[in-house]
Amino acid sequence: MAFNHLPAGVHDALVPLSVTPVTHSVPMAKNHRSDRSPTGPVSRVDPGAVLGRLASGPSRASRITHTEHVPPRAGRHAVWPDRIRAEVIAAVQGAGIEHPWAHQARAAEHALDGESVVVATGTASGKSLAYLVPVLSTLLDGSEAPNGRGATTLYLSPTKALAADQCRSVKELSHPLGNSVRPAVYDGDTPFEEREWIRQYANYVLTNPDMLHRGILPSHPRWSSFLKALKYVVVDECHTYRGVFGSHVAQVLRRLRRLCARYGSSPVFLLASATAAEPAVAARRLTGLPVVEIADDASPRGELVFALWEPPLTELQGEKGAPVRRTATAETADLLTDLAVQGIRSVAFVRSRRGAELISVIAQERLAEVDRSLAGRVAAYRGGYLPEERRALEQALHSGELLGLSATTALELGIDVSGLDAVLISGYPGTRASLWQQAGRAGRSGQGALAVLVARDDPLDTYLVHHPEALFDRPVESTVLDPDNPYVLAPHLCAAAAEVPLTEEDLVLFGPEAEGLLPQLEAAKLLRRRTRAWHWTRRERAADLTDIRGGSSA
Repeated sequence: MAFNHLPAGVHDALVPLSVTPVTHSVPMAKNHRSDRSPTGPVSRVDPGAVLGRLASGPSRASRITHTEHVPPRAGRHAVWPDRIRAEVIAAVQGAGIEHPWAHQARAAEHALDGESVVVATGTASGKSLAYLVPVLSTLLDGSEAPNGRGATTLYLSPTKALAADQCRSVKELSHPLGNSVRPAVYDGDTPFEEREWIRQYANYVLTNPDMLHRGILPSHPRWSSFLKALKYVVVDECHTYRGVFGSHVAQVLRRLRRLCARYGSSPVFLLASATAAEPAVAARRLTGLPVVEIADDASPRGELVFALWEPPLTELQGEKGAPVRRTATAETADLLTDLAVQGIRSVAFVRSRRGAELISVIAQERLAEVDRSLAGRVAAYRGGYLPEERRALEQALHSGELLGLSATTALELGIDVSGLDAVLISGYPGTRASLWQQAGRAGRSGQGALAVLVARDDPLDTYLVHHPEALFDRPVESTVLDPDNPYVLAPHLCAAAAEVPLTEEDLVLFGPEAEGLLPQLEAAKLLRRRTRAWHWTRRERAADLTDIRGGSSA
């Protein structure tokens, strides 16, 4: 738990907290259960035919307990706001995008009006372009300023892989704009010799909340020129910021807003979310600002065939003589092998790193028995790899060199893996939001797609594959976080005081619980009041004593 990482004394300084679970029930996002006419883009792959071939083996057909068909839909075009620079529109058109979807144009309009906005549409709906176009146009305007470095933008993603992928996209799109847009990734993998250049010259910095918390905010004097010119803060995949981690990120963003105000800037927040209920409510709680919601997905979508798959019983017996089913890992490895033999580009999502490696090894061995050249076209992808290893796998998936990949949720987020035809999900991932997010990795070029949920041998998975209404007729979950939790808020008040002494005027920014916590932090000798401000009292950096992920890995 995050509480284990608080500075010594904070535990004793806080009052006991009683937590009540919160649940929400709202309608399913339209991007998943579209009622529009099935006249969308033509599928490159027939997902029904692919599923039929998977089910054609001995006893295979009986393993499919349900098949859900999500029909294709047509897209709705619009025009970019007339305030977007012509050079940016030309660059977008040069990338093959003649006209924006309606939700992209609306998001750009709100951004240019100085309104924070959350774009909550489905996977492959162009959320990145919705915020990139106004950002690039503003950076281009800023590059013509007679003095200073011009406008800047900060991009936040929950994973390093997503930030690296987005950096590649920004470089490709902004290439015709010359040196006006200078994107750079600033995270734990960034060489130290590059960091000073990024602080002084980059105007589109891509990082993650961890680096913002521990690296940028505590060193804000070195980032003063960047923060002074900050116009936009992009928060990608914002639905992932929930629970303890999301509550910490909410306070990190408030510390960022406080420092920006100190340097004279007030950035607009542009948030992107998929498969989340009440996105505007969650975005307001995350940023502390009013946020406009755009949830009407105007992008086209190919047909999605979603199958529920239950592995067969084996001769083994469990407790009290109960029969045991084949493992989801072994079953997923078989399906990944069959898809690779068909030439179907696929990703298998697995909950554990060990499972991802095991599925890859099994599939490689079985493919070698069919065709040795195919064995090298399946690999594993997980957190823990070196940066260059991750980049090589991502590029191989982009190019089509890899036909199959077994991955942990490190690949679940919006990395552009367009061209995938099928997704295998080894075991229910825990939430319907995550299930749809993983399923949406296929069909990202508008073609038809196949998704298969392979059940584990446990009561929940068994129930779900025999009660499809629990998956397909229920709403996705809301993003729940609580920035006012005193066990979250207290260390961030300490970190904020270490950055710039806290004043009474600052307390409104951190929420209604902040004022009541200060006497407790003073009594614990973590903060000391001098005249009109509270100061951090320790020699160590306050930010280093708080793990915003609560001990989990990225």
